[in-house]
Amino acid sequence: MTNEPTRKGEQTLSRILNAAYALFIAQGYHGTSMRQIAQRAGLTLGGVYTHFASKEEIWKAVLFERHPYHTILPVLRATKEETVEMFLRNAARRLVSELGKHNDLLRMMFIELVEFNGVHLPALYERIAPEIVPLFELVRSAEGSLRTIPPLILARSFLGFFFSYYITEAMLPPSLLAQMGEDALDTFIDIYLHGVLA
Repeated sequence: MTNEPTRKGEQTLSRILNAAYALFIAQGYHGTSMRQIAQRAGLTLGGVYTHFASKEEIWKAVLFERHPYHTILPVLRATKEETVEMFLRNAARRLVSELGKHNDLLRMMFIELVEFNGVHLPALYERIAPEIVPLFELVRSAEGSLRTIPPLILARSFLGFFFSYYITEAMLPPSLLAQMGEDALDTFIDIYLHGVLA
């Protein structure tokens, strides 16, 4: 019987986050009111304030809970290859594929960057950083060698490079993407691994 209130509280919290997420994605942060979140969650305004002191607290919870790193990092950790190059190639493919499953990620990132000037991103990346460390052990255990690059810079370059691929894939018109060919991602990976100089 002691678990019942906790479970009910978790269900209420989940309803608030689901409602807020849908509204933030559809209307943006500033276009969404606490009253709308309460109404969509089927709660009173006081019921929402029982769990969150402010709308910004709800946004932070949505950003931290719905960011795709929860699914992306396990997919990357599951990459097993014999060589460093093959590991990075397959990790890049998996990253881009997993990002493609999260259609609302760009909207979330734009809300955070435009409406909050990225103020919550350092705290988000503080959460993510410890989960990235095991990826370096996988890279180090593969055959081959990397230049001496600090692990967090390697992670930043990898995530940044392939996140930019994901963004441009979403923004470019199909006619332009078709001109790049079906092997555009492989070429992108080659550029990451070997640079652009002949």
